[in-house]
Amino acid sequence: MATIGAVITAFNQGNMVEEAVSSVRAQTRRPDRIVVVDDGSRDPYSLQVLARLESASDVEVIHQPNAGVSAARNRGIGHCPCDLVLVLDGDDRILPTFLETTSACLDRDPEALGASSWMRMFGLAHALVRPPGGPVTAFLARNACPAAVLLRRSAWVRAGGYAEALRQGFEDWDFFLSLLEEGGHISIVPEALIEYRTSPVSANVTSMDRRGELVATLVERHRDLYQRHLSETVVAADAVSSAHLRAWEELAVQQKDLDLAEASFGDGGMAAVVRIESARAQPPCE
Repeated sequence: MATIGAVITAFNQGNMVEEAVSSVRAQTRRPDRIVVVDDGSRDPYSLQVLARLESASDVEVIHQPNAGVSAARNRGIGHCPCDLVLVLDGDDRILPTFLETTSACLDRDPEALGASSWMRMFGLAHALVRPPGGPVTAFLARNACPAAVLLRRSAWVRAGGYAEALRQGFEDWDFFLSLLEEGGHISIVPEALIEYRTSPVSANVTSMDRRGELVATLVERHRDLYQRHLSETVVAADAVSSAHLRAWEELAVQQKDLDLAEASFGDGGMAAVVRIESARAQPPCE
């Protein structure tokens, strides 16, 4: 049976990292090692929590100067020579069957370099999230896998680890592009086994303010990959845009007081307004 390590990264996260560790301890397939990497926490309460974890017999705590989540992940995975390694942010949690289910995916599919699952958002927002996973072409227009993922450690080594220079966001997306560039795929369990904590100040939210700049960085870092798959990238990006437009249409049909005095041009926006007004004009069903 493959050995499993769990790497949990933490930075000033108080008892949230304790919740993350507890979720790993509760797994039906217990990991062989649990490593917490403290990325230079300074908050006194967070340091107390880390000290409690450090005193536990089943948790290793590694302290490093603040260097970003990529460096923390690499430090933890490098310290954890198991066949499979779970990467988990310190403010998230996994349900008890996550490791059992994702490791089974990797056991039966040698082409799968990693496995994750759907997510359930909690905290400020509550929603189901269904990332698709897939081969590298599924990752060209958007990230297709959660940061919480069970990886083949050998694949992490071949990919060169997480890019430590990326500290503004999208480091997981960048890693998945590197991981899958030469083949393979990421499997996604169609069940919400990740609990993803939401906050308006989380990196995932604040990085969206710089999305265009960050995407440009990814394209530049993986220029050969994007050039080889230019057609797939453009088509995939358009599919994402069209899906968002369709979702807006459905909402606008229901919200009849929503002002449609202006339509976007060149992206299907005019056709969307026509479909919305047509739907609004239909008599209600008996």
